[in-house]
This record gives sequence, C-alpha cells and structure tokens, in this order.
Amino acid sequence: MINSTTEVARTMGRRLVIAEQAVLRAMRSRLVDDRGEGVISMAIAILVIAALGVAMYAVFQGVGEAAGDKATESINNIGG
Repeated sequence: MINSTTEVARTMGRRLVIAEQAVLRAMRSRLVDDRGEGVISMAIAILVIAALGVAMYAVFQGVGEAAGDKATESINNIGG
C-alpha cells in the first residue's frame, strides 16, 4: 500500500514538473515573440510621417512657384 501511494505521488510530481516546464516554455516563447514590436511600429510611424512631410513640401513648392509667377505677371502688367 505504501509503495503504490509513493509511486502515485512520484507520478503526479513528474506530471507537475512537465506541466510547469510547458507553461514556462510557452511564457518564454510569448515574451520572445513580442520583442521588437514597439520598434517596428515606431519605424512604420516615422516612415508615414516622412512621406506626409515630402508630400507637404511638394505642395508648398508648387504653391510658392504659382504665387511667384502670378506676382511677376501682375508686376509686368503694371509696368507695361
């Protein structure tokens, strides 16, 4: 009777160790998978903002050139 109880306790102990190791492996893999997530998101955000900046600069240059051309034309009309 004592031997069978001891054997059951050992078997349960082994199962608990195996379950604990499985939980630890799952936690480690979850933590490893999420590393770098913030860095990637930040890089994407920076690229989007840079693209918006380039588009705004191009629009600003076009507006500036158009305004300059219109001002030059108005000045030439006054003198002529």
